[in-house]
Amino acid sequence: MLYEIRTYRLKNGSGPEYLKAVGESGIAIQKQHLGSLVGYFSSEIGPLNEIVHIWAYESLDERQRRRSLLAADPQWQAFLPRIRDLIVTADSKIMTPASFSPLGGSTGA
Repeated sequence: MLYEIRTYRLKNGSGPEYLKAVGESGIAIQKQHLGSLVGYFSSEIGPLNEIVHIWAYESLDERQRRRSLLAADPQWQAFLPRIRDLIVTADSKIMTPASFSPLGGSTGA
């Protein structure tokens, strides 16, 4: 199992608008294609105006397949303009859990 941690830095003050749009329609489209949502968070302390969402995948190939399906979905393409201009920067990390992690340890690290 691996986890993708996506962090978006938003325009100052646009967090509520972003979360409203995602909550109303974006998350349903993402879940349909991306599968296992681990969590969706907004920052309160530290760097502000950040959104972090974490998705679980069995492999990098599965992640690529699922993200390609999402990108090709006409509903997703229609939704993107609602949030695209709110995002200043985007970062994605792929993480594997330690053997003792409650989210399921990896076999190779």
